[in-house]
Amino acid sequence: MKLLRHLHKAPLRVLRLQRRKSMIRIRFSMVRLKIALAQEKDETRQMLRIYQHYVTGDVSKTELARANAQLADVLRATGLGIFAVLPFAPITIPIIVKLGRKLGIEVLPSAFTPQGKRRAARIHRLRRSASARPPSLIGHKNPAATAEDEQ
Repeated sequence: MKLLRHLHKAPLRVLRLQRRKSMIRIRFSMVRLKIALAQEKDETRQMLRIYQHYVTGDVSKTELARANAQLADVLRATGLGIFAVLPFAPITIPIIVKLGRKLGIEVLPSAFTPQGKRRAARIHRLRRSASARPPSLIGHKNPAATAEDEQ
């Protein structure tokens, strides 16, 4: 406190401003968490609807792939929930997330990653899958399709 008096003319005002700044930061974090949880809830409802339609056979492959990706997100969140009940969770969960990213494994559900990171990860996956194809298939059209186009 004495150090603050020497550095600032109004140390109590500085302390109040610091407290207000930290409260705003906490509120912002809570709003982001609320938005992410709402997004996960909506995606999970869509997943359940897709699986209901799958039973009747009214689902395309892209919808089924999207539902399976959401199921993977739900399982990720469940796995993190186990660590949340353990002691020292505020320390262990960030360590697990950092270690997972270092190893190339995304531990958090997709709703908790920023939009730019999700887009970059999707582009990276597409590039990796394109480079994994045999060179003879990259950039060439389907021979059956070209024969139909010529006729």
